[in-house]
Amino acid sequence: MIKIFKPTTQTRRHTALLDNRGLDSTTKKTKRLKKMKKGSRGKNGSGAITVRHKSGKGRTYYREIDFKRDKMEVPANVEAIEYDPNRSCNIALLKYADGERRYILAPKGVKVGQELISREKEAPIKPGNAMPLKNIPFGTYVHNIELRRGEGGKIARSAGMSVQIQGGDKKYIQLKMPSGEIRLVREENMATIGLVGNEDKQNVRLGKAGRKRHMGIRPTVRGTAQSDSHPHSGGQGKGGRHGTGGPAKTPWGKKQGTKTRKNTSTDKYIIKRRTTRRRPNVKKTRHTIV
Repeated sequence: MIKIFKPTTQTRRHTALLDNRGLDSTTKKTKRLKKMKKGSRGKNGSGAITVRHKSGKGRTYYREIDFKRDKMEVPANVEAIEYDPNRSCNIALLKYADGERRYILAPKGVKVGQELISREKEAPIKPGNAMPLKNIPFGTYVHNIELRRGEGGKIARSAGMSVQIQGGDKKYIQLKMPSGEIRLVREENMATIGLVGNEDKQNVRLGKAGRKRHMGIRPTVRGTAQSDSHPHSGGQGKGGRHGTGGPAKTPWGKKQGTKTRKNTSTDKYIIKRRTTRRRPNVKKTRHTIV
């Protein structure tokens, strides 16, 4: 749920944040599932900047998430829905029948007290249950999908994400990604039913630069506003050149948007590439002043 503020200032007028009042607070029961997160601040051992636009941020604890869902045939109750500072979605604390607790990605619609289960065979088709792709009906939306069995979910893990199962043949399942790409994945790989929750994350507007700094992100300066340290810099007047002077380039002189995919061995699993959104060709009309 999005929280809107009274427009007491211009910053508050355009601020929209998530309302986390309905979430449960962290408890001492999950102490072993958390560890201190140490950041590099974008520098190496000598203090040189190796990753731009990174800085120190607020102290956080990393929550160990069960992406594998390999605790089979043991029912678990959702004990709490918590905020996780390390990802865009919320996380759910599961308490299994044998007393063990684990964190999972909180699916949309899952509430405290609900019972979830992971099975090798067919399980009830409801959000939060996990099973191999071959046991999930076609047309179902899933998330946290494995690329290799036993490695844990890699696909569709951020807030609001889901993948649709389209069909299967010869030990492979066709998955339609949110980007429009259709990909083949082994049928024995695990997946979780439903969509990832907290879909309102896309509507958040931080409102001020300070919130971005607290997240460990430093300012980004446009290339045309720099002096001589960028291919777009130079010239006279406001911001140097009025444009890129050709194709847009990276700070290191390479063409912006150049594809860097090198693992061509997995091309055989991609049936359809992602759909690219191109700007429509609009003819420029010259207006005359009467």
